[in-house]
Amino acid sequence: MAAKSLENLLNPSKNGDLGRIVRRARELGELAAALARALPPEEGASIVAANVREDGDLVVLCQSSAWASRLRFSAEVLLEAARTHGAAASRCTIRVARSEQAPASSSNLSEDF
Repeated sequence: MAAKSLENLLNPSKNGDLGRIVRRARELGELAAALARALPPEEGASIVAANVREDGDLVVLCQSSAWASRLRFSAEVLLEAARTHGAAASRCTIRVARSEQAPASSSNLSEDF
């Protein structure tokens, strides 16, 4: 693939599918950063990602169930931060991000493998 066509493909200012994906990823990252800034540093650092669904549900992913419990107490702060950021959020859902599964080791593989 020519360097120029690759540049066009990856350029978020273009109207192609990849450009839309790149812009959306950037928007989601900016939203998560805005939410994190609205909280005390330790709590903000627990936010992994955030999204506002079409129905107005602000979904915030965090690192653990302990952080999820703490962040639920800050739901109004998160909603206000999302609205200030320009999102039309009407309710807040806190979820725990799934952790990566440990790679299989020889001790946990079945004998048939």
